[in-house]
Amino acid sequence: MLFAMFAMVVLTLLVGLVTLSSRMKSVKAGEVKARYYKLMQGQELPEYVAKTGRNFNNQFEVPVLFYAAAILHIVMQAESGLGLILAWVFVVLRYVHAFIHITYNHILHRMLVFFASFFVVVAMWGNLLMVAM
Repeated sequence: MLFAMFAMVVLTLLVGLVTLSSRMKSVKAGEVKARYYKLMQGQELPEYVAKTGRNFNNQFEVPVLFYAAAILHIVMQAESGLGLILAWVFVVLRYVHAFIHITYNHILHRMLVFFASFFVVVAMWGNLLMVAM
């Protein structure tokens, strides 16, 4: 579980760096005024800036359920083969989701991967309950 959690942290770091880069590029290209980033308001963002920022924010939404389940698996000594597989499937799906969102951003592909990862994290919680009983 710990390595899967670390892989999620790495994903968050990578998306954060892409977000920072896109914001710096937007200011350097004159597409966004630097003061916009002070309060995140005042003008329309180019699509590439908006989607990287939204993906970064998304790393702190559903993944929170993953981190909580993974930590509980470890603390409760409830780690299982199925739990570990589910954790890694979740991580892979989140990497795929981030890739889709930041690159070609096809809504159907993104939605399918998002819901697949959501159901996997729900399954992690179910596995945790089963193993803990």
